[in-house]
Amino acid sequence: MSVQDVIREQVTGHPVVLYMKGSPDFPQCGFSANAVRILKACGVNEFFTVDVLANPEIRQGIKEYAHWPTIPQLYVKGEFVGGSDILTEMYRNGELQKLLK
Repeated sequence: MSVQDVIREQVTGHPVVLYMKGSPDFPQCGFSANAVRILKACGVNEFFTVDVLANPEIRQGIKEYAHWPTIPQLYVKGEFVGGSDILTEMYRNGELQKLLK
């Protein structure tokens, strides 16, 4: 199975997927920590995460999959939502909460 196939299986196999640096309990960058904080503030306590630092192929592959150059990346119901800045803006205006219900 190719890296793209693995990523497709991950994003379509779980309702909420966060590609991040580190883990929800120990994020390895401020942007990933921000994404986790926002998800929890939206009431999402269980979500599938992938630590891109532990898998360089996924780290590069996810950037190609979404045509998005940065990590973290959030997927909801198989669709790419955005990175930390987009999540912050969507959270502030209430769009993210609606999307996650």
